[in-house]
Amino acid sequence: MRRKSRKLSRKRDQRKALLRNLVRELFLKEKIRLTEAKAKEISIFAEKLIQKAKIGDLHSKKLLARKFSKNIVKKLVNEIAPRYKERKGGYTRIMKLGPRKSDGAKMAIIELV
Repeated sequence: MRRKSRKLSRKRDQRKALLRNLVRELFLKEKIRLTEAKAKEISIFAEKLIQKAKIGDLHSKKLLARKFSKNIVKKLVNEIAPRYKERKGGYTRIMKLGPRKSDGAKMAIIELV
């Protein structure tokens, strides 16, 4: 059976918290450095949230507010989503880097296009 997402060596609640925090950092800083597996997972999650923010109605804002604080929802709806008004998808870019020195993990940079 095909797996829906990567487990990232964590339990479900820890994995959800990790993804939420990493996506929050991505929206605040617009560019972060992390492992390739985490970057691929975040890309999926972030693109869905940006798509929701592009709608911009009250319902989508409330759905975003369930996951993030007011300042992040405000930045997402007012600054980030309008940039992609004409774009149909592909809001994030993953650039692969070399392996990390300490453990050899594949590293990547994910940024908003």
